[in-house]
Parts: sequence; C-alpha cells; structure tokens
Amino acid sequence: MITYLDNAATTFPKPDAVYEKMDRFLRESGSVPERGQHRLARTAGEMVAGARRTVAKLLNAPSPERVVFTRGATESLNLVLKGLLGPGDHVVTTTLEHNSVNRPLATLARHGIAVTRVEPGPDGRVSADAIEATLGAQTRAIVMTHASNVTGVVQPLEAVARLAHARGIPLVLDAAQTAGAWPLDVTLPGLGAVAFSGHKGAFGPPGVGVLWLRDDVQPRPLIEGGTGTASESDEQPAESPARYEAGTPNVAGIAGLAAGVEWVLAKGVDAIRRHARELTDLFLREGGPVDGVTLHHPDAAERTGVVAFSMAGYDPEDLATALDSSFDIAVRAGLHCAPGAHRALGTFPKGCVRMSVSALSTEGEVNYLVEGLHQMAMLA
Repeated sequence: MITYLDNAATTFPKPDAVYEKMDRFLRESGSVPERGQHRLARTAGEMVAGARRTVAKLLNAPSPERVVFTRGATESLNLVLKGLLGPGDHVVTTTLEHNSVNRPLATLARHGIAVTRVEPGPDGRVSADAIEATLGAQTRAIVMTHASNVTGVVQPLEAVARLAHARGIPLVLDAAQTAGAWPLDVTLPGLGAVAFSGHKGAFGPPGVGVLWLRDDVQPRPLIEGGTGTASESDEQPAESPARYEAGTPNVAGIAGLAAGVEWVLAKGVDAIRRHARELTDLFLREGGPVDGVTLHHPDAAERTGVVAFSMAGYDPEDLATALDSSFDIAVRAGLHCAPGAHRALGTFPKGCVRMSVSALSTEGEVNYLVEGLHQMAMLA
C-alpha cells in the first residue's frame, strides 16, 4: 500500500461520500442542468444549485450566484486576470506564485499590461508594505497566493486585503492550497475574487474548480456559448453564474465537489487545520535531525500541511523516485510549477522535495517517511 504524502498536488484518498455521490449521480441522474424540461435535467439543476450553496457556505459567500464553477483554479485565474486587465493597466503580484498566475500574466505583459512581482522576506512572506510601495494610479489588481504551494507558508491575507480595500483595488486570491484546509471568508473587505481547485483541500475530483467574484468585479467571460438559458440571444447572458459557465458543465465533478465540501464542513476547517499543523510539526521535529536534511522555512508561524526539504547527496527527483520505488512513499520533487518560489529559496533550478498531508493523513504515515529518510541518509 502506498504512503501518499502529495496532497498539495491532489488529495488522495477522498472521503467515501465523494465516490458514492459521483457514482450515484451518474447512475441515477446523468443529465445536465438547464438543457431540458424532463425530470433528470431538473434533478441535475437542483444538484448544481445545491452544490453552489454548499461552496458558498465554505467561503461565507452571501450570494451563491457569485460562485462560478470552472475546470480548476487555473481556468478560474485565467478568467479573472484576462477578463479584468487590458493594455495600459498595471497588476501587482508576488514571486511566489504558481504558473497558473505567472503564465497568464506573462501573456498579458506581451499585450501591454505592466506586471510588478514583489519578493518575499527571509521568512517566506510578502509584506503588505512591499506591495503598497509598488501601487500606482494604473494598478487595477493585486494577485496573491494565500499560501505557497512549495513551502506551505501562509501569506498575510488580512493585511494585503486591508491595503487593497483602502486603495480601491480588488485583491485576486489564489486559494488552491487553502480552500477547505484554512478558514476563508470572502466578506473580508478588499477581496475581489477567490480561485481554487476542487481536487485539493475541498476533496473533490480533478477537473472542477471555483471562482468567487465580488458583486462589482465583473470580468469579461473567457468562454462564450451555450448555457441552456436565453438561447434566443447571440449574446452571452449578463448575469452570474451563467455569464461564466458556457458549455456543458462537469456535473459529476460538481457533485463530487459538493460531497467533498460537505465532508469538510462536517469535520470543521479549524479541526482540519490543526490536524495538518500537528503532522507538519511532527515531521519538522523528527525529520529535521535526519543526517543531510535541510528544512525550508521550518519556523513559519502559519503554514498549511506542506513542508519543503532537501537532502545532501541526492538530487530532489532522485530522492523522490527512491522513496517511491524502495518505500512506496509518494512525495513531490522539482519546481512545483512555482519557479519564483524556488529562486527565493535558493533551490532553483533543481527544486526540492515537498511532503504534504491532508485531513486523512496519519502520524504513522509521517513517521514512515522519516524512517525512509533515515535509511536514505545511510546510503548517501
């Protein structure tokens, strides 16, 4: 049996309720919403509406209609960035971002959008003061990850949101690493948009994600087409969520996401956060003393269930491969689609190894990883 510690990439396993709800939907309903008058289409519509309300509860969103379902965090971020920004605009982000932010901004920069990337401090956090120093009259958005997908270090959301609110600039938050695993409240003044993937802390399947938009944040749609409503018009519907949900939705994926979020809400986000901290503290305490192991940002005051580390004598990918082949331990090595974060760590270009836990991870799994590292150290 594999010891799975790559939950920052995608959580595995999922709660049984996720598998069961997806299977039941496909077997008993199997239709799509807003595409017919028959009962199966109505059932699908009711399920999607219920899922929207469930996700809104996770985010403390007052209007479920502002919850948009997408294919994942990457699509959500592309939608809001490419839909809000135009030539002559300025956007501020950080060097810690995932490529789901880096690459759309690189494309936008080639089309006349000015991009400023703010470096983190020695503690792995980007300060609100450093962001404020870059703002100007043409700044139209601040884009920031809630927590680094490389190190797990949680960024100062409240301070940056206060800054965004004071300056009247929407903060676009990449919550791929925190939704379901860290408290999120979209009524926080300054937050303009929140994007996350369904298959990580929300325990849904791959292929479904969420974009929450504040009422006054109305990006242009990324995709236009059928919605099952207002079919007589050549124009995309103006209201959310139909404005942003063109095409046949991933209904089975939305069903699974709803089940995952329901499970998270029943367990409690704070309890999940505490469990992750207990496991990461265990790894920091027991894994840090292993010969040759270097922990990255071990003293972070706030972190998700992620720890990044390197080991003397091993290329990161070789170490991860050896842990897999010799011990059936799954961790992630390389640049983690966040090259700037590794430049800040000094681990570019080879990267490092990342272990990451979920609400279903155990102390035994973390201890087994430590044991594997001890054995690898003896072979180095």
